[in-house]
This record gives sequence, structure tokens and C-alpha cells, in this order.
Amino acid sequence: MSTETYRIVEHDGGWAYRVGDVFSETFPSHEAARRAAERAAAEQRAPGETTPVAYEDASGKWREEVARGGDRPKTEVKD
Repeated sequence: MSTETYRIVEHDGGWAYRVGDVFSETFPSHEAARRAAERAAAEQRAPGETTPVAYEDASGKWREEVARGGDRPKTEVKD
């Protein structure tokens, strides 16, 4: 199982959380960004419904898979 890390960082004159190369919106304080990261991390761990999905891959081919609702990553928040 993969682990997604939410990192609290200075961003755009305030604070944000970053997952990989993606930044959240900017928050006025470190604590506000941390609370938002904790909420987002908890939501990502929450199970959903098992459902079929269709998507186009990088080569332009359409693929179909079943996304298991219980297959959620581990998450952590780091300063």
C-alpha cells in the first residue's frame, strides 16, 4: 500500500500543504494549513464505493478497470 505525504510549506505569501508536486490553496497561517492537511489526509483514507472506471492512457488507448472502494492509501502530515 502506498503512503501519501502532506507537507506543510510556505507558499504564495502564506502557507499551504503539498502532496507530490501539487499545492493546496494558500492559508494565512501554518496552523490553518496543517488543519486543512489533516482534514484532506483523513478524507483520502476514507473508503468509498467499488465502481468501474474508464480512462484514456498516455498512448490514447481506452482502458476499463474496477476501482475498489476500500483500496485507500496511508496518509501522513509532516511539517
